[in-house]
Amino acid sequence: MSAMELTVLGCSGSGPGPDSPSSGYLVRMDDHALGLDLGNGTLGALHRYVDPFDLDALLLSHLHPDHCADVASLVVYRRYHPTPPYPPTARRLPVYGPLETADRLGALCSASAAERAEEDLSDVFEFRELSERLRVSVGGCALRACRTVHPCESYAVRLEHGGRSLVYSGDTGACDALVELARGADLLLCEATWPHTGPRPPGVHLSGREAGEHAAAAGVGRLLLTHVQVWYDPADLLAEAKAAFDGPVEVVTAGATYRV
Repeated sequence: MSAMELTVLGCSGSGPGPDSPSSGYLVRMDDHALGLDLGNGTLGALHRYVDPFDLDALLLSHLHPDHCADVASLVVYRRYHPTPPYPPTARRLPVYGPLETADRLGALCSASAAERAEEDLSDVFEFRELSERLRVSVGGCALRACRTVHPCESYAVRLEHGGRSLVYSGDTGACDALVELARGADLLLCEATWPHTGPRPPGVHLSGREAGEHAAAAGVGRLLLTHVQVWYDPADLLAEAKAAFDGPVEVVTAGATYRV
């Protein structure tokens, strides 16, 4: 597999829905595998495609539970598996995330508030900061990121491999930085949380129309919509995006795989 393949582990916005876990994606190429977010319910889906021990790295766009809650279960899997392929300390999983990722995930995995400061995940994870300055090779991909517009520190990421490029928006409101990061990308996996009509708090999420506008401004090859909240009809978000972007557009579904 020389080209990148994107598999949707979950795509339900803000929490699991009846047909999908929360946000989580798997990117595979050659003998490498990267996780993009690991929200509620996505670790179970991940097992269908790769052993979690085989991940080269996990990228967390931000630290809202619908994008990182299953990291707690991943800790248990990597720490207590009775027959791991190697001792956990022999290959800690690189986890890229915002500045507070180690502390926040330590708190998530703590048994009690009193033990919060004592929970140390360094036996299973090697934490690395995700930032706009980052330029690294991860699992065979060139990785860079940009800060997006969201109530907490949040990033979009761009992965390049074999002459192909994939950009994942994470969660964001309207954002010029996302347009620049996605410029000329072959595929933009972009959140489209709610319709453009009606009251929408600013600086939180994109509408279907805004996702299409960002894709058009960036000149991407294809647009995939994700993170639709369960109380909205995905067809409405798709129609909005198609009205703003004249390239291929579809709404992703859990379990679907897309060749980049």
